[in-house]
Amino acid sequence: MGTVILTVLLLSTVVVSAVLTRALGQRVPLPLVQIALGSALDLVHPVDMALSPDTFFLLFLAPLLFLDGWRLPREGLFADKGTIVSLAFGLVCLTVAGVGVFIHWLIPTFTMAGAFALAAILSPTDTVAVTAMAARSPMPPRLMLILEGESLLNDASGIVCFRFAIAASATGTFSAAHALGTFAWVAAIGLMVGAAVCLVANAAKDWVARSLGEEVGVQVLVSLIIPFVAYVVADALHASGILAAVAAGITMGVEERTGRASALTRVRRRAVWDAVAFAGNGVIFVVLGQQLPAIVSAANRALGQAAKAELWWLAVYVAAICAVLTMIRALWAWVALRVRQDPGHRWRGAFSAAELRIVGITAVAGAKGAVTLAAAMAIPLQTGSGEPWRARDLSIFLAAAVIVVSLVCASLGLHLLTGYGKARDGRSSSPDGGGEGVLRHRGAR
Repeated sequence: MGTVILTVLLLSTVVVSAVLTRALGQRVPLPLVQIALGSALDLVHPVDMALSPDTFFLLFLAPLLFLDGWRLPREGLFADKGTIVSLAFGLVCLTVAGVGVFIHWLIPTFTMAGAFALAAILSPTDTVAVTAMAARSPMPPRLMLILEGESLLNDASGIVCFRFAIAASATGTFSAAHALGTFAWVAAIGLMVGAAVCLVANAAKDWVARSLGEEVGVQVLVSLIIPFVAYVVADALHASGILAAVAAGITMGVEERTGRASALTRVRRRAVWDAVAFAGNGVIFVVLGQQLPAIVSAANRALGQAAKAELWWLAVYVAAICAVLTMIRALWAWVALRVRQDPGHRWRGAFSAAELRIVGITAVAGAKGAVTLAAAMAIPLQTGSGEPWRARDLSIFLAAAVIVVSLVCASLGLHLLTGYGKARDGRSSSPDGGGEGVLRHRGAR
């Protein structure tokens, strides 16, 4: 009964968060309201929610990423595949290297492997948070598509880098060739497994529907089962379950366009998935809020691991890490936009206001979320030699604090930047103040 009561309590909190957000006139983003309610829930009625990271990924991220891949427009995804891949993989690698070195310099008690592990934890953006923020502060549609595509793929690259850092700490060695081969296996097999599971499930479902008639309930249940099967099969092959869920969702979207399912099935299936997405997204942030009091209570241990005596040092560390993360994203966005606008790499002339707004939106939209929290909790208690993992409490505290700060900064930053675009609407024929036009270049169709 304890599990049932806990489930009802979490879902009820999600419902209350939605009502409260509407009562506040949506001036406060829904994820922040849910985090606050989760913290209040823990203070009023502490609950032990000891979910393992693997269970968390399977129960929450697999279906949500599947749905995001399903509903992501394929044309836009493939049209901007170069930009999305550069953000999802190139930016992650740069973040792990740059932020890892910075953390090791800023907090010498971190080993180099530990610093890289924390940087890898902080590298993925959260698709749930990005979507939630965009609902409140609409941004150029094409840029939104690029950011969603990035957040769908960089979870896997960030987690792979995290596992490499953990392995390097355990063994004391690191092989670039082995890391590259492992990454290729994890990504390629994960994508193939996800697509194959979806194709096989849909083929079986369609054969039954043709032979015995279409049952709406069966159609809906099969769609609910697919992401979990894809994740489990990929994980069993030591591939990326997250990428498998995303690939299954993208394949599901392609299958959906064939029109084999009836209109009634599509309507009811969409309603069910809307409810799943609303509940899953909300529970993730409520759980994050529920974990915060315990993480904050460990601040003294984290401070000791940083070899400092004053609590304000923790705030300095969080602010510095967030600033470096934002600057790296801004730098990458600036270079990427220059390359898109000037393939010859002449890079002459200053950026226009619309171009600077695109860079600014990309920089502040790097909000962290569930993947960062789950990966932080997955830091082992001991290294491979049996010694305690140095600065583990500090790593978890910094990860949780960066999540909250990034959400607040993304909310305020996007509101200001998109508000600037709206202010230009009265003087510009572009519906987004020029931002969408900047992303249209001669290589995109």
